[in-house]
Formats: sequence, C-alpha cells, structure tokens
Amino acid sequence: MNGVRVGEVTHFFDRINVAAILLTHPLHKGDQVHFLGHGSDFTQEITSLQIEHEAVENAPKGEEVAVRVVKPVKAHTSVFLITEE
Repeated sequence: MNGVRVGEVTHFFDRINVAAILLTHPLHKGDQVHFLGHGSDFTQEITSLQIEHEAVENAPKGEEVAVRVVKPVKAHTSVFLITEE
C-alpha cells in the first residue's frame, strides 16, 4: 500500500463523526484514504465530501472539506490518498 499525503485534519466534530481536512492535493468522492497520527491509524473510503455545507464530488487542493469518518480523529492527523503501485 502506497500513499500520497493529501491533507491534515483541522477539526473533528464528534457528534456527527465529521473531520474537517485542509487539502494539499485534490480529493474525490470514492477515494480510499488512510488517517495516520495522534492515536489514529485506519483506512476508509470517502463516502461524504462537502465544501461549505454543499455536497461535492471533487475538491481541489487548498480547500477545507468536511468528510464523514468511521472513527474519531484528532487535529493534526495526516490524511493519505492510497495509491496502487
């Protein structure tokens, strides 16, 4: 499993299991990502992607997006896009 760092968690909303992520690379709905750091180490598919409370299919680098997560994450957790090689 290889990956490219695509961003960092800036905030976690525990009541709705959503992480805010500041992107350094584009992210797409359906991508497989790996959350790593600060007690988190898991992979999941991006099933929900929002910018400013609007659902989107793709998000460009530089955006802050909201992503539903399967486990709690902390701020400064790195997010990696899983790539096949």
